[in-house]
Amino acid sequence: MYILQVGFNHLTTPVEIREQFVFNEQKLDEANVNLKNRKSILENVILSTCNRTEIYAVVDQIHTGRYYIKQFLQDWFSIPMESFESYLIIKEDEEAVEHLFQVATGLQSMVLGETQILGQVRDAFLIAQNENTTGTIFNELFKRVITFAKRAHRETAIGEHAVSISYAAVQLAKKIYSNIENKHVVIYGAGEMGELAVKNLIGAGVQNITVVNRTLTRAEELASKFNAKALSSEDLEQALLEADIFISSTAAKETVLTKEEIAPILKKRRGKPLFLVDIAVPRDLDSSIGELDSVFLYDIDDLQYIVDENKVERERAAEEIAQYLFAEIDDFYDWIVTLGVVPVIRALREKALAIQSETYESILRKIPDLDEREKKVISKHTKSIINQMIREPIIQAKEMAAKENREELLSLFIDIFGIDESVKQDVRKRAKQMKKIGGKKVQQKTAMID
Repeated sequence: MYILQVGFNHLTTPVEIREQFVFNEQKLDEANVNLKNRKSILENVILSTCNRTEIYAVVDQIHTGRYYIKQFLQDWFSIPMESFESYLIIKEDEEAVEHLFQVATGLQSMVLGETQILGQVRDAFLIAQNENTTGTIFNELFKRVITFAKRAHRETAIGEHAVSISYAAVQLAKKIYSNIENKHVVIYGAGEMGELAVKNLIGAGVQNITVVNRTLTRAEELASKFNAKALSSEDLEQALLEADIFISSTAAKETVLTKEEIAPILKKRRGKPLFLVDIAVPRDLDSSIGELDSVFLYDIDDLQYIVDENKVERERAAEEIAQYLFAEIDDFYDWIVTLGVVPVIRALREKALAIQSETYESILRKIPDLDEREKKVISKHTKSIINQMIREPIIQAKEMAAKENREELLSLFIDIFGIDESVKQDVRKRAKQMKKIGGKKVQQKTAMID
């Protein structure tokens, strides 16, 4: 088996391509199952955000796995493979694992340390897990990734610089106007991105905020949290007439505002500048709107320069996290190395506990007058003896799993401890899987041990 990461992100793929490959949140569970049913795919998780669409998969073969993931993207989005495969970023084994750690910790984000991506990774994993498209490898990997990312935000300076795309949008608005506090800002979309934008606007001192949403009750719910105004999308024209800055963050699959729709509104504004910031993917605003007079249109890729201003802080935090990150990746591959010995350890423990249980029952038969306290003491101490006896053999078995002649050594181990012969077949199977999953990293580890 092998680990693959296949996808698009903001670092390498323009927004006009990315927006074509955004998974509908309500259908992500169906998409995971669809992918899992493809040939070569053994486990999978789909991560889809405004800045990236990435598929993580455990596959039986590298080349067939890559092909069937691309075929899945082609079929799901009805887009010919040849029109997008040149944009795909594909990473294998340890590079894929490292990439996932970097994504979850915010090192691959447009703005360093955003906490939103960690929640998105966690949600993507839970959706896949609920649909049974994850297994032994990804259940372990994603739990480690999520735990590490939480610790990184808690224990390193990256948490002090935690921002989001919504934050960058507000920073852009502050650059547009030296005094943003007295400007009227309209937020179109009452979802998570919209709420983050409102929070950042409040933090910047903006007092005149209007939330517009297709469902008025949702707009009212968000507006009530921040003493803002609420309008339905039916009143969008009125909001545009009054706005100084318009930030759009809906989850619509198609354009919500076109050049033809906004042109007559601009005439009524009589030359008053209107700044439009589109932070949605797919984009909410038709790019041709920027051709109109008195309009200044920015999309999500235009926010990159704001991120670049914090380059020094980002690099410093990245270096700090990297010291912990690579140790965490090594720990994961240490676990991969011992994966092949799991059935041996399990069988040894089961046999040892069976002996303890038989011995305990024999004591009770020979000394029937023991009270409950005495029974508990005997049970506890006999189990303690067993655990102490098998502790060193278990350590030795784990070390054997990292040797080149692991099968021969583990076979001898099984014979010495009288473990069921059927375990040998499981060991061979797992050993092969472990070697493939581990890739170069495991080969390096076994070479060092040898």
